[in-house]
Amino acid sequence: MRRALEGKVRPAVQLDGGDIELIGVNAGVVTIRLFGACDGCPMSPVTLRAGVERILKEEVPEVREVVAVEA
Repeated sequence: MRRALEGKVRPAVQLDGGDIELIGVNAGVVTIRLFGACDGCPMSPVTLRAGVERILKEEVPEVREVVAVEA
């Protein structure tokens, strides 16, 4: 999980001026926090579903959902 997040997701988010932090994983639900340009961005829900969640589900089949908490 952490390898997929650090190796694939985080570099892409950082290219857009943001950052991402893994908060925890519970029963297939991954909780993350978005920082920088991503925090409060109106496109962050799209980034979360189409980017972060899609990549993590591909890399870690046990992932059911990715949710974000406020920074």
